[in-house]
Amino acid sequence: MDVYRNNGIQVIGVSFDTPEENRAFTEKFDFPFPLWSDTSRSLALAYGAAEDASAAYAGRVGVVLYETGSVVHHYPSASARTFALDVLRDLGLDGEIQ
Repeated sequence: MDVYRNNGIQVIGVSFDTPEENRAFTEKFDFPFPLWSDTSRSLALAYGAAEDASAAYAGRVGVVLYETGSVVHHYPSASARTFALDVLRDLGLDGEIQ
């Protein structure tokens, strides 16, 4: 996570779970980043992680945004195994990995 912090990158996770469920999940697994709740599915709909507001589960989608909110990179089927490295590579920061 240091390479992200050192480059001013904020990592945020989003799920359909409630804030209470996300807080418990974050604490249980000692996440180094916050999990936001999208119970309305508005973010999932906006970024292609759900086809409609009745979706039971979100697809694994990754989005890199500028501070202004515009999209830098969109990963419509982000892999849990490679996403972190994919982002660093696409931002030209993969050489900073220790």
